[in-house]
Amino acid sequence: MPAGEAFSPGQQEQINRAIEIAERESGLHFSVYVGAVGGDSRAAARGLHREIPDRARAVLVYVDPAHRALEIVTGTQARRALDDRACSLAALAMTSTFAAGDLTGGIVDGLRVLGEYAHQPRILHRDHRD
Repeated sequence: MPAGEAFSPGQQEQINRAIEIAERESGLHFSVYVGAVGGDSRAAARGLHREIPDRARAVLVYVDPAHRALEIVTGTQARRALDDRACSLAALAMTSTFAAGDLTGGIVDGLRVLGEYAHQPRILHRDHRD
């Protein structure tokens, strides 16, 4: 569905701001698609992800409110920062807010979780002493 039908200008601004913050924190590229594409939502989300320039660093959040579908697709480089656990946590945050009737808030919550998780410093080594 066109963004103008789903979101007010203020809601669009909230989502755009959440995207900017997640990108700044993580160094990844985030895209959000809201609407129905028909058929298998996972396959559709993967197809949309393939259309993103620099898809290796891209994260696509696909939401189809009418069919209660949510997919998070990560590129090969993005997957290093966002594992299945991080995406599951983001999906949980989103679905909890969606259940309260807040589509915009759910998207913003999910982007916040993804951006913060990708920002976490990695442990490169540990000092093991016996």
